[in-house]
Amino acid sequence: MRRVGLDEDGFIKREGDLALTPRAFAPVVDAAKAAILETFGSDSLHSAYLYGSIPRGTAVPGVSDLDILLALHDGPSGTDRTAATELENALDAKFPQINGAGMLLNSTATLLSDIERHDLGWFVACLCTPLIGEDLALQLPRYQPTSLLARETNGDLGDLLPRWRERLGEATTVTDRLALSRRVARRLVRTGFTLVMPRWGGWTSDLELSAWIFCRYYPARCDQMRAAAAAARTPTADRALLNMLINDLGPWLAGEYLAVHGPKTPR
Repeated sequence: MRRVGLDEDGFIKREGDLALTPRAFAPVVDAAKAAILETFGSDSLHSAYLYGSIPRGTAVPGVSDLDILLALHDGPSGTDRTAATELENALDAKFPQINGAGMLLNSTATLLSDIERHDLGWFVACLCTPLIGEDLALQLPRYQPTSLLARETNGDLGDLLPRWRERLGEATTVTDRLALSRRVARRLVRTGFTLVMPRWGGWTSDLELSAWIFCRYYPARCDQMRAAAAAARTPTADRALLNMLINDLGPWLAGEYLAVHGPKTPR
């Protein structure tokens, strides 16, 4: 029986396709493509990719965000990052369909480097949908749901916890706590899934399914992971829940991850 998210040879299938873009988001994607080409041009830009719910076809108007990766020939420079931020803000202001826009910037050398082969390289090859330019996935291998992949994608959770605790202390407004809960919850659910991914033997980006799969292996932490999945879908300003995620589930998950897969290779 073929596992979810794998092809017939047991490799992780690429998730998205432009053809899956929900109709409501097609104008957003078109505008983003045009704006990226105008802003960066072929001298700076090698290629651009969509990722997340829009190319997977699961985006919900007014709820989902627009996620884009830019692969640059060089850099990225401070000027590039400023331009990307301005583009994010302009797209978010123009299109009520999206709940924010985010652009990741990396050089092609970084994305294709040996050290990123099982992190950013895998991300491009399996989770990103080509939007502009030559697809870097053609220069990357195929991937299986191994412990190596788990370690290199999420083996650094423990490094994030002090920063999250600091931000929780600084989160004095509802808006601050909502943004923090979404970021933290998504990362915890994805880390919980990749913790058990090699044992389960498949791949998914679906947060609810990810939590359900985790629960099969760690029932004692199931309620907490389901709460994280709920916060990932619908962010909460509940400080008690944030405290649980950051100071209870997070440290336990980081410790278990290190015990099972080891630490991510230092960057």
